[in-house]
Amino acid sequence: MSSAIKSIRSIAPLLDRILVQRIKPEAKTAGGIFLPESAVKELNEAKVLAVGPGAMNKDGQRITPSVQPGDKVLIPQYGGSPIKVGEEEYSLFRDHELLAKVNE
Repeated sequence: MSSAIKSIRSIAPLLDRILVQRIKPEAKTAGGIFLPESAVKELNEAKVLAVGPGAMNKDGQRITPSVQPGDKVLIPQYGGSPIKVGEEEYSLFRDHELLAKVNE
């Protein structure tokens, strides 16, 4: 599947799915010391890249997703559907799987 996808912009999530990319942790401390990759822990924070139109309820009305592209969210440590485009990794989550929206 990854060979057919040339750009992440060509992916449009369906229903209540949310396309996110994990935010990479800093590899440098506040004091300027560079940390090896093995010492850097993966963050549960991600940036929303694309949002589906929303799921339908049992009355046939669309439920709009709770996030918009550009929002920062907290995601579960495991889960989601991984997508790899080139060297970049992305994930698809359902709206109800997102843990929280980060307000800045």
